[in-house]
Amino acid sequence: MKFLLNAATIDEKGIQKNKQALVITDARIIWCGDHNALPAEYAARIQLSHADDDEVVDCQGNLITPGLIDCHTHLVYAGHRADEFKLRLEGVSYAQIARLGGGILSTVQQTRAVTEEELFQQSLPRLLALRAEGVTTVEIKSGYGLDLDNELKMLRVARQLGEHTGVRVKTSFLGAHAIPLEYKGNGQAYVDYLCEAVLPAVADAGLADAVDVFCESIAFSLGQTEQLFTKAETLALPIKCHAEQLSNLGASALAARFKALSCDHLEHLDANGAAAMAKANTVAVLLPGAYYFLRETRKPPIDLLREAGVGMAIATDCNPGSSPTTSLRLMMSMACQFFSLTVPEVLSAVTYQAARALGLSETTGKLAAGMDADIVRWSVNDAAQLCYCFGYPLPHSTMIAGEWKHVVTEVM
Repeated sequence: MKFLLNAATIDEKGIQKNKQALVITDARIIWCGDHNALPAEYAARIQLSHADDDEVVDCQGNLITPGLIDCHTHLVYAGHRADEFKLRLEGVSYAQIARLGGGILSTVQQTRAVTEEELFQQSLPRLLALRAEGVTTVEIKSGYGLDLDNELKMLRVARQLGEHTGVRVKTSFLGAHAIPLEYKGNGQAYVDYLCEAVLPAVADAGLADAVDVFCESIAFSLGQTEQLFTKAETLALPIKCHAEQLSNLGASALAARFKALSCDHLEHLDANGAAAMAKANTVAVLLPGAYYFLRETRKPPIDLLREAGVGMAIATDCNPGSSPTTSLRLMMSMACQFFSLTVPEVLSAVTYQAARALGLSETTGKLAAGMDADIVRWSVNDAAQLCYCFGYPLPHSTMIAGEWKHVVTEVM
C-alpha cells in the first residue's frame, strides 16, 4: 500500500486543492481527499511500524496530478517533412503543398517503404519523449498507410509501443486521412474500399479503439465521412473527427449525430456545431501546435465552446507535417497564450477532458477512489507552473498502474 501525504492535487475541473492525501493499492487509487480526513484505518497503519510493502511519502506540498493524456497524435510515421517547412517559409500554404502531392502523401510514401521494425524504431523516441514529460496515456492514429497492409502495420506498431514503454496507448483508425495516389481522381472508390475491405479487417484484428476521418475540402466530403461513420457504427467502433480545421463543412454536427467522442481542430466551428457537440457530450480537442506551426490566424472559438458547455481537451497533434512536437507541456503553455484558456481549463484539458475524448473517463484522468493509479508528482507546489514554464523539464516522478516507472530528476 502506498500513502502520498501532504500533497497539492487538482480536481477534474483543474482546480488546485492543498493538504491532500492519496492511498494506492493494486494499481488503483482507493482513497483521495483532505489529509486531515484520512480514514482511521489508514492513519493507524501509517503510525504503526508499516507493513513491509507499505510506502509512505511526505510530498511536502508538491503537486500531484493524474498522468497527463495526449489524446490526439499521429506519432507512428517514417521520415520527415523538413523540406515542406522550408516551402512554407517561402509562402507556400499547407493546402497548396497537399495539392502538389506533398503533405500527407509524402509521409505515406516514406511509411510504406519501411519495415514494421524500422517503423517501430523511428516512432519509439517520440513516445518516450512524451512519457518523459509525465504523459501516461497517448492516442495514436494510423493514416500514413492508406492501404490494408500498411494501415495494419501502423496499428500493430502503435500497440507494440505501448507494450514496450508501459504507456497506455489507444489507437484510432484514420485510413480516411488522404486519398492515396492509386485512387487519385476517384476518392469515392477509396472510401468504398475502406468500408468494404479495410475497416472490417482492422476491426477483426482488434487493432483500433476508434475510427477517425479528416473531413475537409482537401480530404473527405461530408457524405463520404457519413459513409465511414456508418460503417464504423456497424462495427461497434466509436467515432472521432478532424473537423472544421480549414473550413466549415458541418463535420462537427455530423460527428455529434454519431455521438463522437471528440471533434478536433475546430478553428472554423460555428454555433450550430458547438450546440450539437454539447448535446452529444462530444469533447473539443484543441491543437495549438498546428495553429502555431502553420501560422494560422483563425483561433478556435473558445468563448463559443464555453458558452455551449463543450469540454475542451488539448493535445500535441504530433505529426511530421503540421505539428512536429512531442511536448504536451509546451502545448499547455500555448493554449494559455494563444487561445486564452485559463490554467484550470488547461489542467483539466490534459487530464479529465482528454480522458473523456478517449472514452476513458471512468478509469483515468482524475484523482478519485477507483481510478487507475496513473499519477505524476511534480517538483512544484503551484499547478500554474505546469503552464507557466515552457521548454523547461520540470522535475517529476511518474507512476503507472501503481508503480513508479519514470523519474526526471529525483523528487521522491
